[in-house]
Amino acid sequence: MFEAKQLIFYYAVSPVHMGAGSAIGAIDSPIQREVHTQHPMFAGSGIKGALRHHFNQTWLREQNKPNSLINRIFGPDTASADFAGALSFSDAQLVALPVRSLKQGYAYVTSPLALARLLRLAQVAGVFPGWTVPAVPEAQALVAGDDLLADDKLVLEAFAFSAQKNDEIEKIAKWLAEHVFAGDGFFSDKLKTDLVLLSDTHFAHFARHAMVVEPHVRINDDSGTADDGGLFYVENLPPESILVGMAQASVERYKKGDSGSGRLQAEEVLAAVLKGRESLAGIAGKALQIGGDASTGRGLVLVQPVTV
Repeated sequence: MFEAKQLIFYYAVSPVHMGAGSAIGAIDSPIQREVHTQHPMFAGSGIKGALRHHFNQTWLREQNKPNSLINRIFGPDTASADFAGALSFSDAQLVALPVRSLKQGYAYVTSPLALARLLRLAQVAGVFPGWTVPAVPEAQALVAGDDLLADDKLVLEAFAFSAQKNDEIEKIAKWLAEHVFAGDGFFSDKLKTDLVLLSDTHFAHFARHAMVVEPHVRINDDSGTADDGGLFYVENLPPESILVGMAQASVERYKKGDSGSGRLQAEEVLAAVLKGRESLAGIAGKALQIGGDASTGRGLVLVQPVTV
């Protein structure tokens, strides 16, 4: 079905709220999580919807065309579509979380499971990173550099781990920095030295409890003051989080009865969305607005495709 695939990294610049609806508990509006791991995620349908909205705002000359490039790629924006879109996005899965550290401000924390899933997804997309996932004992940590350590200890939040530098983690950190940021800079350099591998158990704890939880107050439209009982809590993925997914494309579809001449090939569909087409800018290396609470500065995510 899909003839072209590309690995894509998503880097949170601001807190991101990809909502999962209401919940029973202290958090009224939780974020989306995988059922089996409870890791935060971005649903592929939400990514695709955000991308279409982005192009509706930026590809202005295409808006009123009956056969616009947006409709050709994403499918007609009608109640009963005449043909399917040629673009699909997988769910974005968690690669690394920012966790408060005693030294260096914060560390990029990952786990064997998160890295193994990244490696598998990369290989499906035709990317072969050239590194393997090392094992880590339950109460220890492997680090890419020594800057995070104090007397051979790594302190994250209220937890202390015995830690040691690891060559394979250093290799992974350099590969991630090269492809997540696609260039040099402060955060690229930080990722190269401050990547930490924890056990899946400890990583799962931070993935569950190291989120940004914000109180909100519902305002009464008439009085302009807080409604009684209007306090609610919203969960956000923290900024500096790294997720990965895959974009897939097929040959452009067309309505029954059309000749289909001049339709875009799968590689051209991906190129139009990521790199751009003629004077229409693509999304590669740019910020995409994902999820809710955009009016309060939430949801800015850098999109960086990995080229083979």
